[in-house]
Amino acid sequence: MTELLDTPTRVGTGRGARNRRAYLMTAMLAAGAFALFVLTMMVGSYSVSAPDVIASVLHLRENPSVDFIVRDLRLPTAVAGLAVGIALGISGLLFQRLLGNPLASPDFVGISSGASLFAVSAIVLLNAGSTFVSGSALLGALVSSIMIYLLAWRDGITGYRFILIGIGVSQLMMSLVGYIVSHASIHEAREAMTWLVGSVGQAGSGELRTLVVALVILLPLILALERPLRVLELGDDTAKALGARVELCRLALLAVSIVLVGFAVAVAGPIMFVALIAAPIAQRLVGRGAGCVAAAGCVGAIITLGADLVSHQVLPVDLPTGVITGLIGAPYLIWLLVTVNKEGRGG
Repeated sequence: MTELLDTPTRVGTGRGARNRRAYLMTAMLAAGAFALFVLTMMVGSYSVSAPDVIASVLHLRENPSVDFIVRDLRLPTAVAGLAVGIALGISGLLFQRLLGNPLASPDFVGISSGASLFAVSAIVLLNAGSTFVSGSALLGALVSSIMIYLLAWRDGITGYRFILIGIGVSQLMMSLVGYIVSHASIHEAREAMTWLVGSVGQAGSGELRTLVVALVILLPLILALERPLRVLELGDDTAKALGARVELCRLALLAVSIVLVGFAVAVAGPIMFVALIAAPIAQRLVGRGAGCVAAAGCVGAIITLGADLVSHQVLPVDLPTGVITGLIGAPYLIWLLVTVNKEGRGG
């Protein structure tokens, strides 16, 4: 009898310990992302100390030369890396948990490829500027996601059908991208291919400001929807029995993740693999409970900022950020495919 009475206490203690660990790891990840954010503004052809960077960003003191380097040259890239990484990390987590598949990622289910098609069309066919290209990428992400959702709908959405249709739509979009690029001039083809690889330093201030505002607005909504997300993971029947409005919650979470992907791709292009690998790393560190969404965003920011630092400061030749994330993500994808195949979790 005493053991039965002690059981709720032990369960509550275990849950509290897991939550404390999750909050601690999330705080450490946030500190790591902030450190890389500051480091991005410190290093370059002219080095700036961390106190000078922070003082310049916060307008604590005036130093024209330092302010020009930090605020005008390096701050936009640092903010882009931070914001894009957060957006991709959170969207990858939402996709994988909603669709119940570790291979579910905006990179592979047609969202990023739709943005790529519209952006390349704007570059090659319309000779558009950066603002119009970014807007076209956002529109392409929304159009492709709506197409996939409608094609995958059969009295509801299942992860297996959504992923298969998304892969098919992605291949269609990328085939059209290849056709357009093959008929472009050398200059237009080079510009299109540079955009397709993805780099955090190519966005204008308007697109970057829009992404930051979207994150500020959507992050509280995502955190509020984290509990319905955990309910949906129990299965549709169980979620309905618990009173959840399954399709409405799923549609809201998918819409939020798609908007995040659209804005991120509009700012930096389709930086591959960040959305795929950020969520598993975050879940391994903090678990699937409280703080996982924030942790995934921090991991995405760390990957993006770290890849940008490596591509511009470590290697002898400047490379787009997407090249480095591809070098990191491709081996992980191969390992994931082998693991999923062995465990039978591919569907």
